[in-house]
Amino acid sequence: MPKVLVSDSVDQAGIDILSQVAQVDVKTGLSPEGLVQIIPEYDALMIRSGTQVTKAVIEAGTHLKIIGRAGVGVDNVDVAAATRQGIVVVNSPEGNTIAAAEHALALMLSLSRYVPDANQSVKSGQWNRKQFIGAEIYKKTLGLVGLGKIGSHVAAAAKAMGMKLLAYDPYISTERAEQIGCRLVELDVLFREADYITLHVPKTPETTNLINAEALAKMKPTTRIINCARGGLIDESAITEALESGRIAGAALDVFANEPLESESPLRALGKNAILTPHLGASTAEAQVNVAVDVAEQIRDVLLGLPARSAVNIPGLYPEALDKLRPYLELAETLGNLVGQLAGGRVDSLTVRLQGDLADRESKPIVIAALKGLLSPALRERVNYVNASIEAKERGIRVVETRDASVRDYTDSLHLEAKGSLGEHTVTGALLGDGEIRITNVDDFPINVPPIQHMLFTRHRDMPGIIGKIGSLLGSFNVNIASMQVGRKIVRGDAVMVLSLDDPLPEGILNEIMKVPGIRDAYTVTL
Repeated sequence: MPKVLVSDSVDQAGIDILSQVAQVDVKTGLSPEGLVQIIPEYDALMIRSGTQVTKAVIEAGTHLKIIGRAGVGVDNVDVAAATRQGIVVVNSPEGNTIAAAEHALALMLSLSRYVPDANQSVKSGQWNRKQFIGAEIYKKTLGLVGLGKIGSHVAAAAKAMGMKLLAYDPYISTERAEQIGCRLVELDVLFREADYITLHVPKTPETTNLINAEALAKMKPTTRIINCARGGLIDESAITEALESGRIAGAALDVFANEPLESESPLRALGKNAILTPHLGASTAEAQVNVAVDVAEQIRDVLLGLPARSAVNIPGLYPEALDKLRPYLELAETLGNLVGQLAGGRVDSLTVRLQGDLADRESKPIVIAALKGLLSPALRERVNYVNASIEAKERGIRVVETRDASVRDYTDSLHLEAKGSLGEHTVTGALLGDGEIRITNVDDFPINVPPIQHMLFTRHRDMPGIIGKIGSLLGSFNVNIASMQVGRKIVRGDAVMVLSLDDPLPEGILNEIMKVPGIRDAYTVTL
């Protein structure tokens, strides 16, 4: 039975899901050295923000298949090292969406009306109403930096409260922004025009210290900034100075460059124009359950041999696309496996052509699936959706992607061409209406067969008696034929024969098949 290590506190609902398929050990508070020492025992690791999954941890995890972060970010995971080792890294991009968005809105309203300080004032026996004259958000301009799921939810709520919306997000279209109700602008425009600015982006080299002294200088004196996204997006020294000098009106921060926030941080000394909370964006009972369940389900799926829906290190395989692409990933992997075995030897290049309606679909996951299939006969369990591209690159395999929407033999079809040291082979496949895979072409010969575990392909001269001779030969070796089909272009020309077998071919039978008059090539394929 697989073993899963849970090294941070997660909701019991997640542990219950994992316990259905694995032995689950909950060991929190491990030192880095302690984690490195025990991680070789485990097939999966489930964490939150406390555990640092370093390169050393990943290299020690010789059996790790998946690392699951119960939350949005994966800042505490060396994703590059995990990818190199073929380890899937997943998160829960939607599990705490509502919680994080609501906390950003709560901070915006609290900052506008001085709620924390007013509360503390009354509790201390005072009644200083004039000291807490706030600002309305109605008809004010909210600038959203990042318009993903959390930013979009904040936008919807702010719009309902009568705010005008600006957004900066280089990864969404103007049309999508308009659907949400935002005017898409450049960052400088947002800084100049917004009364409130909320951050909803990951921490990357491009976004580190996104709010710095230069950015703050462009803002109105009435601007208020809210950050529930990631620490390090704001230059804390610069914003402290801007708040102390009155350059901006306020800031509400839930995340910090270093957490816990240092006791000597100047942010702690700021007055009512600053609200600080201890990384509470995902701290709701509902969010804790959601992220634990989401990540546990993905770990369970990977341990059962299924793809994860929110893998951060599989290009293009995002949750919304996975359900639609899943049948095509199976098709691509099957065809890649088939063409790799037909090609044999070293493969120098793989051409992946998406045909018909498939030409309009997301291609990266399909190409990766084809590479995984191509490399599986040689690498077996070492290759997966995470490292297939890396393994192909290291072997000098050139990958070419093309599209041809005009091909209409089938609504969706996929064509692969492998060139290598032993020649060139092509296969084409399609999905039928019920989702069943069909191999529709081999080396430009039309066929129509479902892939099964054991198959025999021959290239031969179309002539009387050859099918009978092959059948008799297989029978003499006690190999049962489940089905047989011949593809040819002209009568008595070259042809391809595909036999689906109930049993693997015994050793040495290919040599006997090659002795049959008219047989040019013979290949066994195990899928």
